[in-house]
Amino acid sequence: MIKQDRQEVRQGDRTFIREPDRTIIREGNRSIIRHNEANRFAIDARDVRVQQRGNGQSETTVVRANGTRIVTVTDGEGRLVRRSRFDDRGREIVIIDNRFTGAAAGNALFLDISAPVYRGPRERYILDYGPGVRAEQIYDILEAPPIERIERRYTLDQVRFNAPLRDRMPRVDVDVHFETGSWQLTPEQIEKLAAIAEGMKRAIGRNPREVFMIEGHTDAVGSDEDNLSLSDRRAEAVAVALTEQLQVPAENLVTQGYGEQYLKEQTEGPSAVNRRVAVRRITPLLEQQASNTPPKRR
Repeated sequence: MIKQDRQEVRQGDRTFIREPDRTIIREGNRSIIRHNEANRFAIDARDVRVQQRGNGQSETTVVRANGTRIVTVTDGEGRLVRRSRFDDRGREIVIIDNRFTGAAAGNALFLDISAPVYRGPRERYILDYGPGVRAEQIYDILEAPPIERIERRYTLDQVRFNAPLRDRMPRVDVDVHFETGSWQLTPEQIEKLAAIAEGMKRAIGRNPREVFMIEGHTDAVGSDEDNLSLSDRRAEAVAVALTEQLQVPAENLVTQGYGEQYLKEQTEGPSAVNRRVAVRRITPLLEQQASNTPPKRR
């Protein structure tokens, strides 16, 4: 780990624990982690340009070999404002846009939302991806509608940091379990991601604005800060593999680490089951696509 490179600074009632490429923010009994995802989009890039805007925002443009441009705008604190893909003819597809106003776009990062209630078959809500799971089951989960109607749109940060909101979308628990203290993937583990990648690419082919969240987790061994950093790196490692080896567009993925907050196996000891990642589609939360009608099959 890179614990020795951390710097801790207190500002008001918040503590910032900065690593070279990540920042852990601790406030009260909550800790979250942030990192700049723009670097992940530079895989196979022909050119990368960063431009500072007059309003404190930063614009990163990644130009790929095929002429496609990925433009990411972040605010002064590194939060995502907008992410777009421009094709070689200059046509724009907006993938994430947090520049909206209304009740969901205020300063409230943590929301008072009740947990959703799901009464259907578990495998239609949480799919344990392992031996015997068919590719069609993965696609069905990745394209499934919310289990409760979404009444408004939310910012990406609100989705990242409110579990009851994320839990309105089904998820796939991926059969990739990391070694203790590691975020490295073996070739065999990357091979297991192939069916996930195919499901994502199929969904993106139908709707190029789809956004999938890769969620990283740890077991309960170690400090909160170590586990947050480790889980965030696990999520990023899976996203990089999905793009670099399996050709899932990087801009359609977001990553987030949750440390030991959501243990799958309730144990304080070492647990391979808890050293995992999960994947879910979050587009309906960002775009208020609240239809409970399953997508049409092709």
